[in-house]
Amino acid sequence: MRHKGLLAVLPMLLTLLAPAAPAAAAPAPVQVYGAWHCGDDYCTWSRVRDVAEFDAKNHWLIDRGDGRPSVNVVVLSFVDPLELLHGTTDATTANGVPVGMNREIVQYFTSRGIRVMLSIGGITYTDAWDAALAEDPAGLGRAAAAVAADLGVGIEIDYEQNTGPNLAGLQSFIDAYRSVHPYDATGANPAARLTLDTAAGDRWLIDINRKATADWLRTDTPVLDYANAMVTARPTSASSHIANWQEHLDGKSQYSPPVPPLAPAKLTAGLYIAYGRSPLPECTNYANSLQKATGDWVRNAAPNGAGTTSGLLGYMFWAAEKPSTRGLGTQEPDGCAGGVGAGATSFGVQVPMGPLRQS
Repeated sequence: MRHKGLLAVLPMLLTLLAPAAPAAAAPAPVQVYGAWHCGDDYCTWSRVRDVAEFDAKNHWLIDRGDGRPSVNVVVLSFVDPLELLHGTTDATTANGVPVGMNREIVQYFTSRGIRVMLSIGGITYTDAWDAALAEDPAGLGRAAAAVAADLGVGIEIDYEQNTGPNLAGLQSFIDAYRSVHPYDATGANPAARLTLDTAAGDRWLIDINRKATADWLRTDTPVLDYANAMVTARPTSASSHIANWQEHLDGKSQYSPPVPPLAPAKLTAGLYIAYGRSPLPECTNYANSLQKATGDWVRNAAPNGAGTTSGLLGYMFWAAEKPSTRGLGTQEPDGCAGGVGAGATSFGVQVPMGPLRQS
């Protein structure tokens, strides 16, 4: 009978003596939560804006409804790289920068703790990138660095050449920029923030993506701060977006030469907030939005050959105000406070942005 009693309590004793299971890792914080901004003239920024008029159409970016900003970074899009190289000044451009991207607009955001960057390129200026890189890539890098220092902004590289991109020229551009503004893991110097746009997945802009992943986005010897996975041709499902983003983390070993895997801490995920003529949930209804539907994956995506920590850096949204002549834009009375702003609250986004995860 004693043996039977011991056998009866043995499982309980083993359970009590067994080591506790390790706690599940906490989801990574959403550190980058921002919007590309196209102004009110379809990404040209070709006129000086009155700040009060600008605020009436963009107040949601600095106030999600409770006085806190909806985002922690805004990327003003786009600068023509050839005009930047030449320091063009005319009716729409001042020293190579669109006149709408001026100190007053930058300070509208930075005075609220929102980081500002200028995006060089975009699909419209692909030929201009090619021409500038062929003419004087180092000079372009120095010009970008000077503008960044003058305005207190970072720079985004949006070079969308899918066939035969000038990678040697782009390397020279980056080297020249970094000779003025070295990589800064603390994020304390706004002008040291240098990022790159790449495709939603690994099947477009392949050469640029391969070069960036192999040489510029490494966690051991970082050159660029991170890459943005851009939006697809049109909004799709949560599962489709996740599949695209996963491609960056996996790489493409079957390509020749292969595309190496990218560390999750070097990538942000792109979603639309303005597309077509109807408001998107991503802009107006967080509960039904793709950022909510993909949030668990974005914060927990595991490394698969590069990096040591899980979770992407966060989200970038395309695009504030008027990104297209055919679309609604984000000029509704509340803008995207109900989508992006509510997401900032749900994700606990830090404003101002703190130092980014490096591994």
